[in-house]
Amino acid sequence: MPTLFTFSNYKKSMNYRRLGKTGLKVSELSYGSWVTFSFQLGVDTAAEMMKLAYDHGVNFFDNAEAYASGQAEIIMGEAIKKLGWGRDTYIVSSKVFFGGEKPTQTGLSHKHIIDACHGALQRLKVEYLDLYFCHRPDPETPIEETVRAMHTLVLQGKVCYWGTSEWSASDIEEAYRLSRELGLTPPSMEQPEYNMFTREKMEREYLQLFEDEQLGTTIWSPLASGLLTGKYMDGMPDGSRTSLENYQFIKDRFESADYIERHEKVKELFKLAEELGLPLVNLALCWCLKNQNVSTVILGASKAHQLKQNLKSVDHMNILDESVMDQIDSILNNKP
Repeated sequence: MPTLFTFSNYKKSMNYRRLGKTGLKVSELSYGSWVTFSFQLGVDTAAEMMKLAYDHGVNFFDNAEAYASGQAEIIMGEAIKKLGWGRDTYIVSSKVFFGGEKPTQTGLSHKHIIDACHGALQRLKVEYLDLYFCHRPDPETPIEETVRAMHTLVLQGKVCYWGTSEWSASDIEEAYRLSRELGLTPPSMEQPEYNMFTREKMEREYLQLFEDEQLGTTIWSPLASGLLTGKYMDGMPDGSRTSLENYQFIKDRFESADYIERHEKVKELFKLAEELGLPLVNLALCWCLKNQNVSTVILGASKAHQLKQNLKSVDHMNILDESVMDQIDSILNNKP
């Protein structure tokens, strides 16, 4: 169970958890740029959103070379420059894998990992990355090669902590084994999808890693791409991410036959949230935070009022007692 730290020198209180077994303390709620930066937010609005999060105690801002083909990192870098934050007051990440169309611009080869890191540093306008993730597993590159590349960047001071995203438990275990055997820097964290409808990795597959390695996690899509906000219960509202040209797949998924049952469960969850006097969005975010193997929950709000509502989740944790968690499990009926 992670130790919680609360600092009251912000406008709103925020709890912090250790990132796995590292000494790094990350805010329970963090802010990411997938979908939103470039496609929905420019530099000025991104800076306003980041400042709002920062003023509420958020200290981790997530990014990747793949987000808007690097544009999301450029926007975040310009926003950070505009805000003038001290480098010792925030945590920023990037991810490597989907860099471009040429053979040397993708995957987890030693070369691409190094090149992608240098590119992210330039776009984000920082001298080092706090967190650097392997965005997906690469079956065409030996895990040892990937671990050695990350170790090199850590030794060079360009990366503080490295980790994985959507890797299998067996591949992560292999990375730990190689790190010990070869005296290399092991991974510190994984970034999996985790929400009420996606539970397998966090609640079953990674359990041994949590016990043996104290693996940290920076979970994404806590609201299931907005499904758990309740705003899609009556169709697809204009201005939502389902209307974005590059994210048609989200709309197609929501309208698929497979999602009929999920929409019905959202309606039941919405009713439960109403009975508790809590917006569904906060119920869903608090539910994620109740899992003590979660280091931080990445938010992806595109509007200030959405972000403000999301950030209120830290004040409602006490509502989700054992009885409420049981009621949620009864509705979901999907516990691994």
